[in-house]
Amino acid sequence: MATCPECDAELEIEDDDLEEMEVGDPWDCEACGSRLRVAGVAPLEFDSDDEDDEEDEEKEDDTDEPKDEDVDEEDDDAADDGEDWDE
Repeated sequence: MATCPECDAELEIEDDDLEEMEVGDPWDCEACGSRLRVAGVAPLEFDSDDEDDEEDEEKEDDTDEPKDEDVDEEDDDAADDGEDWDE
């Protein structure tokens, strides 16, 4: 029997699920709701899946910032507008 690394609750896992488990598979702790990953199958061990959550947050943060390419294009447009004023 494995325990949750977050709340130390015993994780009840059916034999069928146990046979199909591989390292890296996701699992949810029913006691505390933590997202876990299988760290080992013999013996069965779990790790917290917090690292993946942090990576997902970083990816979301990156999409909100303008890319350097976008900023350069805006600067080029502004330069073109300035040339029109000189005419």
